[in-house]
Amino acid sequence: MHVIFHILPVVTCMTESALFTWTVVLPVKVLARAKSRLALFAGSRRADLALALASDTVSAVVACPDVARVIVVTSDAKAGPRLAALGAIVVPDEPDGGLNAALCHGAAVASERWPGSGVAALAADLPALRPGELGRALQAAAAATGGASFVPDAAGIGTTMYAVAPGVVFRPLFGGESRARHASSRAVELSLDGVPGLRRDVDTPEDLRAAVALGAGFRTAAIAGQLLAGT
Repeated sequence: MHVIFHILPVVTCMTESALFTWTVVLPVKVLARAKSRLALFAGSRRADLALALASDTVSAVVACPDVARVIVVTSDAKAGPRLAALGAIVVPDEPDGGLNAALCHGAAVASERWPGSGVAALAADLPALRPGELGRALQAAAAATGGASFVPDAAGIGTTMYAVAPGVVFRPLFGGESRARHASSRAVELSLDGVPGLRRDVDTPEDLRAAVALGAGFRTAAIAGQLLAGT
């Protein structure tokens, strides 16, 4: 009696996000000039608060399995080493031309070193961000029609993430009413539920309270506890 074995082909499944890696770019201002809208509230702790926000954000991004690398664009002598120690690749803000110029510089570095990577620009003041939230957004971005997409902030006015697939023109339009500008640029707005940390940037004391309520990272929570106790 002869037994015939049939060798079945192995079928592997690959999600859209697995077709390429992601490089996430975060801009961090010189700390003394960061978070101007929190200057009166934070007082002498303003720079410390800005660094805490950035550190908690970078920590969450580094921990996201969908992210291959994190680039921080900053020329701050304190923030650079601190964020590099958390796992970020730090490049100087050579353009020194504001938020979008810094992001474009970081994206250019990413395109030169890792040309097959998607690039996502992320606000550096998302202290309640969870790695899983970012992962969901990047997976949705990988499947977005046209290759460019964005996530609006909690207020529905600004933007917290803008992403492009490999080969797609990187054109961030952050600042002010950026949600409308990104939509006008034909980037796809990602309608995601269950990502409150990804949408909660911090520009005001009320934003900080909301981030703490969501579960901000330990660095932000420590400073916020001190600042909010006096209000």
